[in-house]
Parts: sequence; C-alpha cells; structure tokens
Amino acid sequence: MRYVVGYSANARGRDAVNLAVSLARGRGAALDLVVAIPEAAPFNAAHAPAAGYDNYLHQQAQEWLDEGLRLIPADVPASAHIRSGESDAQTLIDACDEFGADMLVIGATSNGLFKRFTVGSVAGALLHAATVPVALAPHGYHRREALTRVSCGLGDRPGAEELLDYAVSMATNRHVPLRVVSLLTLDEGDSAEAAESARAYAARHLAAALPAAGTAGESGSAGADGGPAAAAHPSDVVVAQGRSVEEAVDRLDWEDGEILLIGSSRLARHRSIFLGSTANRILRALPVPMIVVPSDYELKSPSHSPSNDPSREAQA
Repeated sequence: MRYVVGYSANARGRDAVNLAVSLARGRGAALDLVVAIPEAAPFNAAHAPAAGYDNYLHQQAQEWLDEGLRLIPADVPASAHIRSGESDAQTLIDACDEFGADMLVIGATSNGLFKRFTVGSVAGALLHAATVPVALAPHGYHRREALTRVSCGLGDRPGAEELLDYAVSMATNRHVPLRVVSLLTLDEGDSAEAAESARAYAARHLAAALPAAGTAGESGSAGADGGPAAAAHPSDVVVAQGRSVEEAVDRLDWEDGEILLIGSSRLARHRSIFLGSTANRILRALPVPMIVVPSDYELKSPSHSPSNDPSREAQA
C-alpha cells in the first residue's frame, strides 16, 4: 500500500505527515512525500526568470523533502519526490496515478477556528477533483500512533452502501471498532421518529456490509442490529441531533485516534470527489481527521489477500 503525502515546509505539511504516519502504521503502508513546484514554462525576454532559478527551485524543494523525511519514524517506509505541473492540486493527483496510491494525505490551513479545519485553495481543488480518497488533517494534528476507531458518516443518498463497504473494510483491516454516524437537524421532522428511522436505516446497511468483511475472526460486541452477522466485528450506530449539522457533530464524543469517513456529493463525477455542502459544514466542526471517498470508488484487492474473500478486501 502507498499513500501520497502533499508536503509543504510549514505547519500544514507537518500535520499531513503526522496523519500519514498514523494511517500507515495501521496498515503497513509506505509513504510518498511529494513537493509540487511550478512547471517550467516558456517566457519572453521581458519576463525571463533569473539564471539558475529552476535549479534553485529544485534545490529548495529537495531541502524541504529532506526535512519532511526526518519527521517520519524509522518503522514507516518513505520516499521523497519533486513533481511539477500547472497547479499543485493537479500535480498531486498525477502523483497518485504515477505511484498507484491508495490515498492522498494533506493538511488544513493554519487559520481555522479552534485549530480545526480551514480548507485552502489546493485542498479545495483536491476535494472537488481527486480520484482516490483524500485524508485531511486538522490544524495542529500531532498524533502519530495507529488509529483507534473508524467512524462513517452515513446518509440516505445513492452511494451510501459503497461508502459503508469501504468503512467496514478499513475498520476490519486495521482491527479497530467501526462507528456508523447519522447526523440530524431539527428541521428533519419529529426528533424521536427521525432518530429511530435513521438508526434503523444505518443498522440495516451495517448488517448487510459486515458479513463480507467481518469474518476474519475478530471478536467484539454485537453490531447495530445485534444479529450474528454484525457480531463478527465491534460496531455501533449513533444518531446525533442538533439545531444545525455543526451542533450535531459537536455533540458526538470523538477519540483522539479516530477518523471520519465521508462520501462525495451526488454532484461528483464518476470515481471522483466532490465535497458537498453538508460535508463542508461537518468539516467546520470536526475535531478529528476526515477522509473523503470518491464517488463509486472501487475497493482494490491486495497482492496477497488473507483467508477471507479477496474480492472484498479493500486497500483502506
């Protein structure tokens, strides 16, 4: 497994490296640190760059990468790359294609409220165009240990089942509990009835997803519906309510070692990301990292699968 890390020599880059290390340690993944620099372009005489500018740019980028590599512990394989393109976002997308990456890891900007998320221009472009899952580290993210829980934000729009398949695979592959989260606002009707409906909907989908990925022998509490299929992996369904999406997110308990999976908007192109308005609102209140999964994202089979069904073993 390989994760591309969009690295920059600032707090955002360090946050991305920390999250990438945490993710890699749970799956034995290798990291590819990538610094994106401007693509060389023809200039006319009046706007020609200073002599040696391109060499200086590469030298500076290499120094940044050397600094980034020193942040990665010895137990996590890592390599460094300089790539150029018309935009930083496209350069990182191309790097994911080049290295066959299973995920792209980036950091938030540094002026987020309460040190959470503020999405800059590069992250914004990636969250509307990437073709692999994008993991976004909140500002000030320092955790480097493996994840302790996977949460999945489950809605009722098309594509929810595929997102849950990815979440189940990620949790079982990493041997951590799975929490399925439904967020409700007060404008969604009677609160008790809406909550029960959301809980039942999530429980049905969780029970359907768990048998395929939850037969690797893990023991734990029964799943959302308490049935034998769901009991194969520790899982839970939680419904959070509030006057707004942000308030519902804030009312949930979050672990330091947790990550939230969110699917792309229905506006996303096939097998690509488009961060919708609800996900944007979740992001503003979220205290833990988020992974945005592309529309119709296909789970990859590993080169040497374990004993369970290889067709459903995800590189997550």
